[in-house]
Amino acid sequence: MKRFMLAAIAGSSIVTASPALAAENLTAFTSAPGVAVHLSIAHLAEVASARKIADIQITLGQTGANATLAVAEGKADIGICPFILPFLMSKGVGPYAAMGAEKGAELAANLRVLYPYSFGAYLLYAYDTVGLKGWGDLKDRRILNGPPRGGATAEARSLIQVVTGLEEGKGYEGIQSDWSQMATTITEGTSDAAVLPEFIPSDRPLQALSAGKMTFWSIPKVMYESEPMQKILSAPGSAPFQLTIEQMQALGDNATIVSEDDTFRTRGSVGGNCVNASMSDELAYQLTKAHIETLDEIYAKAPYARNVGFEELGAKQSGMCGPNPVKYHSGATRAWEEAGYTVPDCAK
Repeated sequence: MKRFMLAAIAGSSIVTASPALAAENLTAFTSAPGVAVHLSIAHLAEVASARKIADIQITLGQTGANATLAVAEGKADIGICPFILPFLMSKGVGPYAAMGAEKGAELAANLRVLYPYSFGAYLLYAYDTVGLKGWGDLKDRRILNGPPRGGATAEARSLIQVVTGLEEGKGYEGIQSDWSQMATTITEGTSDAAVLPEFIPSDRPLQALSAGKMTFWSIPKVMYESEPMQKILSAPGSAPFQLTIEQMQALGDNATIVSEDDTFRTRGSVGGNCVNASMSDELAYQLTKAHIETLDEIYAKAPYARNVGFEELGAKQSGMCGPNPVKYHSGATRAWEEAGYTVPDCAK
């Protein structure tokens, strides 16, 4: 069932603004609370309302596949947009296979980005009671690898295949769950391990850790630096992700972090908040400007917020350019450049 809220979430309170005070009435699709995907749009709704730019009605619990399609079709004004999805849409494959390449390319051309951020870093983790020994021990295991439909599951499958050589249904059993049920699926023991995009730290791994000790495995350095892995890190929607072991220990005392050195390495999932190309330059500019000028506020709202790349505009780090067909909205580009940031020419 879809759930709705008006304006924004500030801490635990819901703030609604009078539509009469707002210049625009907009709709936005995002995930359930607890991750940067939701935080980014909830914060935008708050500051857009406070600045009388827009009232934003948010639909919660949406997958990236649904949100990206809704924006491309003009059925939502703003949506979460993992960059793997515009690419798949433009080819008419994956969750968009039914529409075909021609229609998919037409819809993907309607997407524009306001600002980028990470959709999480893919972590392999399991309860210590399972006895998993790491990436080399996934054969014949039950692996929770994403929702029933969406880009995250495709990314997890491809990562597992590159690191281990195993394919879902052949080398291991893939388990899927709705995002809202992921933590329950992990804690109830339906799967042996998870390979999911997570924030450091964020609610899902912290909830799982509250139920017992877990181990998190870095991708081995030799594999991480290999040609196949570097190719996947340059794929649409992907980027290199590295944190120090000390940063990873923000997960708490119940977490054991495994790496051969002081660096934790894995695949990052990148994207941003997208709008339809038909949005006016002035509205895209004002929304993006509000986001940029209130970054300190968003950083104060969640412990992981500084680790998700809200200001990372570099082409490789943000996942823009290359095979990614989506570009920044011209109004967003103006806001970033006025604020002193460099927008890569290939992303304009």
